[in-house]
This record gives sequence, structure tokens and C-alpha cells, in this order.
Amino acid sequence: MVIAELRHQAEADAASVTALAAELIRVPSRGGIDDYEPVLAVIEGWLQGRELPHRRLHSPDGTAVAILIEVQGSRPGPTWVLDACLDTAPFGDESAWTFSPTIGDVTPAGMLRGRGASDSKSGAAIFCHLAAAVSRQRDQVAGTLAVLLDVDEHTGNFGGAKALMQAIDPATIGGAMIGYPGSDEIIVGGRGVFRTRLHVYGTAGHSGSSKPNPANAVSRAARLVTLLENQPLPTPAPAGFPQPPKLTVTEFHGGEGFTAVPDHAVIGIDIRLTDVLDANAAEEIIRKTAAGLDAEFPASRPTELKSVLSWPPFRLDPTEQPAAALLEGAVAAGIIPQTKVAGPSNIGNLFATQEIATTAGFGLPYAGLHGTDEQADLSALPAVQAAYHHAVLVLMDLQA
Repeated sequence: MVIAELRHQAEADAASVTALAAELIRVPSRGGIDDYEPVLAVIEGWLQGRELPHRRLHSPDGTAVAILIEVQGSRPGPTWVLDACLDTAPFGDESAWTFSPTIGDVTPAGMLRGRGASDSKSGAAIFCHLAAAVSRQRDQVAGTLAVLLDVDEHTGNFGGAKALMQAIDPATIGGAMIGYPGSDEIIVGGRGVFRTRLHVYGTAGHSGSSKPNPANAVSRAARLVTLLENQPLPTPAPAGFPQPPKLTVTEFHGGEGFTAVPDHAVIGIDIRLTDVLDANAAEEIIRKTAAGLDAEFPASRPTELKSVLSWPPFRLDPTEQPAAALLEGAVAAGIIPQTKVAGPSNIGNLFATQEIATTAGFGLPYAGLHGTDEQADLSALPAVQAAYHHAVLVLMDLQA
């Protein structure tokens, strides 16, 4: 199908896409806060009305974490994933909003309003309509289109993405395209992440004692924070990963009142990884720094490191699939996005652990992302939908 036909179809779908996105926005689904059953029910009702094959995915404890739509072509081929989340960021200070975070309406200027309008209930609505379109073309395509609609993304758990890799053999997945917002860039990479908590110890005592203070865990931890923040990290290599590594202290907990010298403190560390700093090197920096503290200011127990999470960086060449197909579709639809390697990590890093090539960002222009007065610009909807549709048909080897 030529792009003009896909654009025409997207324009015909626009009212339906907008209606579905607005209905989703009107159902609060803040990650880790709201019950997800109502928003899952909206999607399931829409899919059932169009007889699209779908199923729920669950976490190991049985909690529903995603809906998976699967459309199989008439010929064998890889699975291509479209991913958008149905859970959202929190509302924040609702008094700062000029409209309700769950208003789910469209302004005269064509702005879809409410939490999730951009990230990423509009993307989910677009992808549902693409699944319906590909279903009508299934006798012309190869492989499978899998649309993952996640309700465990903004928690940071990425439970839907993890469940997908249990439901589908990762080796059969050709690639994934994540519908994060913003039409000016296609994200083709992201720094990796290494997260750990350091448990720093001291000796308990009375803060008012006339004797010298014993080792104070909070004071020791504060010193360790300073040491960590002054650790040099490698600089980017020429022609290598464009973003530098980064170390951030993100948590600090310790003490239980005014009268007790604390004997335990916890520091949370987030390190962003690149090609010049991997997880092993990041851990070694932290261990050596902690060992230096323990040697300089001894305590009853050495500092302990407890790793939380580690995902590698990923970087997809724009000529590789699915990036090449999405770029081609965007240009054909009249959008000229730049490719970018992002500073934050995303689901693409999780997929990279299974060598799944991923793009992580192309969608509607937006305002107020994760902030107040979130909105998405619907004027770009036909072009964005046509770009994805074109990419999917290229990847699924459309044959007339």
C-alpha cells in the first residue's frame, strides 16, 4: 500500500482513535496507585467488539500486567512488537492543573488533554487501530504483529515487557517499536543502568553520652556520598556512545530519632552505563569507594553492596530494522525526525538483554509530559499512524 492510502486510512480512523484515547484518559491508571482493572476492561471491550485476538499477561504472582494482541499473517516470519503503556505517571499537584487530569477531552485547537494523553494512551489507541488494520490484511503479510499494552511500566517494574518475553520466545522477535511521544525524534538507543543500595553501618549509642561518639552510620554514609560523587567516570569514546556515563545518589535513609546514634544507613545509587562503563566496572567503582571509606573510618561491619537492577545500554543503527522501516515510514508520511540515543533508560534496555532490536520513541507532539496539564497534539495523528502502519507492512513483507 502506498503512503497516501495509509494516510487516508489514518484520517478515517482519527475520530475512533481519539475516542478510544479519551476514554482511556478518563479512567485513572497511575502506576502503583490505581486499580488497573477498569482501564484493562476498556481495552478488552474495544478488542472484543472487533474480534481481535488478545490475552492478558501476568506477573509471577498472578497479577495482570498487560494485554497482548496477536495478529498472525498467512506466511511464516518473525514477530514484530508494538508497545505502549496504559498506566501513567502520577497526577502530582492537582491544584496546579488548569483542567482535570482525567478530563479526556479535545480542545478547539486539537489538543487531547489529560494524564496519559501523550504517555502513552494515545499511542495505545493508535496501536489498537493498527492491529485491526493488519488483521484485515493478514492474508498479505508474513509473521506476527504483537501489540503489547502494559500496565506496569510507570512503576519501573516493566512487568508487561518481562511477561512478554515469557509469553513469546525472544528468539522469534524481529524487533520492537515503543510508542513513546514526540514526533521530532526516533529513539534508537539508551544508556544502560546499574542500580544498587549500599548498607553503611555504625555503632549505636546515646547522642547525649559524655563519652566520644561511636561510629555514626549516617555520618559515614554522608562521607561515602561525597566520595562517590567525586569519583571520575570514563569520557565518551570518539565515534562511540554519544552520552557519558553518570552516577547519581538517589536515596539516603538512616537514623531513628534525636537521642540515638544511628548504626545503619542506606544509600541508593543509580549509574547510567555506556560502551565505556559496563555493570562490572560500575560495581567495581562502588566497591572500591566503599572499601576506602571503611579503611578511613572503620566500623563494626564493612559496607555492604546489594544490587537491585542491571540492564545494558543499547544502540541501533538507523539502517537496521525496525529503525529503518520506521524512519522510512515517517519520511514518507511527511515527518523528518532525527535519530537519537537517549540519556534515560527504557524498555529497550530490557529488550536488549534478549538482543531484541528496539526503537523507543515516536508519537504525537506533546506538552506537560509527566507534569501539569499533559496534552497531545492530534494534528499529527494521521501522519504518525501512517508512519507506523507503513513500517509494520514493510517489516511484515506485505505482498499484494
